[in-house]
Amino acid sequence: MSAASSPPDAYRRNHYVPQWYQRRFLAPGDPQAKLFYLDMKPDLVRHDDGVERPRNALLRWGPVRCFKEDDLYTTRLGRLQSTEIERKFFGPIDEAGPKALEFLDSFNHTHIQHGALNTLVETMSIQRLRTPKGLEYLARLSKAKRNDVLMLMQSVRNMHCAIWTDAVWAIVDASKSPTKFIVSDNPVTFYNQDCFPGGDVCRRLGDPDVRMVGTHTIHPLSPDKALVITNLAWVRNPYQKGIRVHPNPELYRGAVFNFTGVQVGRELSEHEVRQINFIIKARARRYIAAAKKEWLYPEQHLGNPSWRLFGEEHLLMPDPRLMTFSDQFVFGYEGGGSQVFDEYGLRPGQRGFQDKQRHKAQWDSFHRFRGEYARTFGPQARGDTLEMGGRSNADMVARMHDHHIQHEREIVDRLSIPLPKVKKRSGGLA
Repeated sequence: MSAASSPPDAYRRNHYVPQWYQRRFLAPGDPQAKLFYLDMKPDLVRHDDGVERPRNALLRWGPVRCFKEDDLYTTRLGRLQSTEIERKFFGPIDEAGPKALEFLDSFNHTHIQHGALNTLVETMSIQRLRTPKGLEYLARLSKAKRNDVLMLMQSVRNMHCAIWTDAVWAIVDASKSPTKFIVSDNPVTFYNQDCFPGGDVCRRLGDPDVRMVGTHTIHPLSPDKALVITNLAWVRNPYQKGIRVHPNPELYRGAVFNFTGVQVGRELSEHEVRQINFIIKARARRYIAAAKKEWLYPEQHLGNPSWRLFGEEHLLMPDPRLMTFSDQFVFGYEGGGSQVFDEYGLRPGQRGFQDKQRHKAQWDSFHRFRGEYARTFGPQARGDTLEMGGRSNADMVARMHDHHIQHEREIVDRLSIPLPKVKKRSGGLA
C-alpha cells in the first residue's frame, strides 16, 4: 500500500457515478449546469423546536455534488490512508469511458469499433460494483471487511462482461418522447419480472443475478438513448421461469459478440420511457437525478403497476423477428487453427455444448415468441439490424408477418398447448 497520512482531498471525494456520465444528462444550454437531485430517503434533522423533520428531498445540484461519498474508496491501515483506488484504478477507467459510451449512443451500424465495445462492457461492469449498492453486494457475498471488499471489487471488475457479450443488445430511443431517461445511484440496472423488489432474491442479493435468464440490463446512455441487454436464452424462451440459470453461467470465459445483431432505431412512446424510469427508480438505492424534476416521478403517471407487467408487455424485449437462430461460430486464424463456440460461449467438450434437446425446445419456443410478438406489435419491426452484407432486416419482418403468426399456430397445435392471448398494453404503442 502506498500510504499517506493526509491524502489529497480531490481523491477523497469519490463520485460513484462519474461526473462525466452525469454531465451527459444535463439539459442542453442550461447555464447553471445542474440536475434535479432527489433523495428518496432524506435524513432527519432536529430543529430548534426539538422536532425532527426530514431534510429537503429535492435539490438542485451540479455533478460535482451528486452521487458522491467522501472516502468511499479510501483504504486504511491504522492511521495510514491510501487513495490509490481513486487515482490509479478509476482514473484510467473514467478517462476511457466517455468515448466508448458516445460510440454506442450514436451507433447506427455505419462503423464498428471493437475497442469501444471492450471498454464499454468493462466500464459498465465496474459501474455495477463501484456504487454503495454494488459494494454492499460484494460485502454480503464475501462477508469480507471494508478494505478487502475494495480489493475484491478490483479483482472481479469484469464479472458481467461475458454474460453481456453473448446476449442480445438493443439501443432504444426516447428522442420523440417529452419525458427523457433519468440517472440513478445504480445506473446499470437489473430487471427480472420474477424478482420483485421486496422478494426473497432482492432481499438477499440486492438485485437479481445477471446469470438468471430473465434478467435484463438497462443502462441509460444519454437522456435520449438507453442500452437494454437481454439474455439470449430468455429471448429464445420467454415462457420459462426468469430465475432459471443461464446455459453457460461461467463468468470469466470467452464470448462472441455480433455487431450486426445490435438492434437500433426502436422509438419509445412516452409511456414506455416512464415505465423504464419507474424500474430505474425502483432499483435505485437512494438517489436519482434528471434535467427536469417532473421526470423523477414516473409513478404519478403509472400508478402502482405490477412488477411483472413490464415483462409481460415485453417492454425490454428485443424484436425476435430481427434475429436468426444461429447455434455455432467458427473462427479461423491466418497461422492455422480455429476455434468453435456455440451461441452461449460453450466450446466442444464442455457440458451443454450444442445441446440437442435444448436446441429443439428453444427452436419451438423462439418461433412461438416470434408469432406472439407479431400479433402484439403488428407487421412493422421495432428497430433494425443488419444482415451479413449490410442489408436491413426491417423490411423482411413486414414481409414475413403472416408467416410468423402461422408458424406459431402450427407449433402450438403440434404441442397441444393454448395460443397465448395478446394482452391489452397499459400505454400507447411506440
